[in-house]
Amino acid sequence: MHRQIFLDTETTGLNPTQGDRIVEIGCVELLGRRLTKNNLHLYINPERDIPKDAEAIHGLTAERLKDEPKFADVAQRFLQYVAGAELIIHNAPFDVGFLDAELERAGLPPLHEHVAGIVDTLEMARQLYPGKRNSLDALCERLGVDNSQRTLHGALLDAELLADVYVALTRGQESLAIGGDEAAAAGAQRQRADFSALQLPVLRASAEELAAHEAVLQVLDKEAGEGGALWRQLESAAPVQEGLLL
Repeated sequence: MHRQIFLDTETTGLNPTQGDRIVEIGCVELLGRRLTKNNLHLYINPERDIPKDAEAIHGLTAERLKDEPKFADVAQRFLQYVAGAELIIHNAPFDVGFLDAELERAGLPPLHEHVAGIVDTLEMARQLYPGKRNSLDALCERLGVDNSQRTLHGALLDAELLADVYVALTRGQESLAIGGDEAAAAGAQRQRADFSALQLPVLRASAEELAAHEAVLQVLDKEAGEGGALWRQLESAAPVQEGLLL
């Protein structure tokens, strides 16, 4: 069964090559396009200060995180959780860049070697809505996803919102209900009706209808200009069965 992980990180800044570190990781699991509640949420001691502008975004301080594990201490737990899954990330290069830097610091291979693939929902949104704002907040507003609890950025909450946004973007289903009666009802609604025994009548055009149809075709053929309409060129190769109104 296809396993997808929606992932988000919070960091001390914007550039892992200049010493910025991860402070939080949030992951939400979908199995067969159903939420499982098998989520992963980690706070991480970044082993450095947290600038005020970053603190204003996610609300995490160095004092708050001083007793949390370092990334190297949770690296194997994280990798075991995402192993073999398809990761879905909004603005994936940002999060992957930070995760790769942390993995390299821990002496481990980069993220893509542990997972089945990485999907960037920001790129998906840019293709669907070119020229529009495609931040997570903007997509929530456009697609009707409730983000009223997002007063601060939080990795787990953002991953949960991203899951709802992704479903809306791919139009796979209306919601991410979890098992039980709702799943059974959804399955029942997806059952196909059997029309194999249905006898469909064939309605043949009258002489007047055929004449009116031909008159319209002649006008269109004339307006097509040199060479005439394409269907005239194809009539000799595949003539329409006389008497049927298509």
